[in-house]
Amino acid sequence: MRNRTPHDQHRIEMNDERLRLGVDLGGTKIEIIALDPRGAELLRRRIPTPQGDYGATVAAIVDLIRDAERELGGGGTVGIGTPGSMSRATGLLRGCNSVCLNGQPLKRDLDAALGREVRLTNDANCFALSEARDGAGTGANVVFGAILGTGVGAGIVVRGRVLDGPNAIAGEWGHNPLPWPNDDERPGPSCFCGRSGCIETFVSGPGLERDYLGATGKPATSRDIVARAAIGDAGCAAALARYEERLARSLAHVINILDPDVIVLGGGMSNIDRLYANVPRLWASWVFSDRVDTRLLRNMHGDSSGVRGAAWLWGDD
Repeated sequence: MRNRTPHDQHRIEMNDERLRLGVDLGGTKIEIIALDPRGAELLRRRIPTPQGDYGATVAAIVDLIRDAERELGGGGTVGIGTPGSMSRATGLLRGCNSVCLNGQPLKRDLDAALGREVRLTNDANCFALSEARDGAGTGANVVFGAILGTGVGAGIVVRGRVLDGPNAIAGEWGHNPLPWPNDDERPGPSCFCGRSGCIETFVSGPGLERDYLGATGKPATSRDIVARAAIGDAGCAAALARYEERLARSLAHVINILDPDVIVLGGGMSNIDRLYANVPRLWASWVFSDRVDTRLLRNMHGDSSGVRGAAWLWGDD
């Protein structure tokens, strides 16, 4: 009998349905990844997201999955990471910044189109799962994966499993109020959720930019604020220090409730190097403990965490 080639092995894994396919549905792009049982990447594709067209979006996802399986020689499990979340009551998506998805039965439609069950969860959950599974949080019992970008969200992974909760909102810390607010932080900026003073309005990228503009009267991007703080710009340094202190308060609140082993940061703001030394030094003032052993870590998989986490939604089932 001839020796098996890597391509033959991929076909065997597909036929055994051990290959994991993950799809990250974003506002501008849809990405698919195929992982082997050990987490090695076999295939990756990315296409633009059809804008404002739910039906075309479903068709694009289905085509990506079918094309990947055709190339790799069989069928596998499918996980989907989405903006927003799926209502447990209705099975419909809600809270998506890609508004054409809101109110749509995406899981139901993909199940029907593919002829099998898909697993679907929020993209922040996928980020946390990826980092817990084989990223910065590998080996930790409880991982809190916080995304600090245009918005603020998080996922929680406990012993390798995503914690969704009965309302499918576990990890939505960005829409809690900024804890222990100072007088000048009340009532806080208006948030798109309809409330004021949400954590998201302070520790997102736009939150840093809004704070700097309010303090100096000058507009600047978050990237420029960080760069100019590093070379001694006083206004930028002060804005970044306020950002770190607010992030420390926000994460201390998480530690007091969840007490995670690891907090992994993702999103554009996670690239600020000084956060990983300064924020743990600051958060001890608000954590209800004589010492804080929680580790604050930068993500390992970067922009790939979401799509990798979607592939891991099937775990070792």
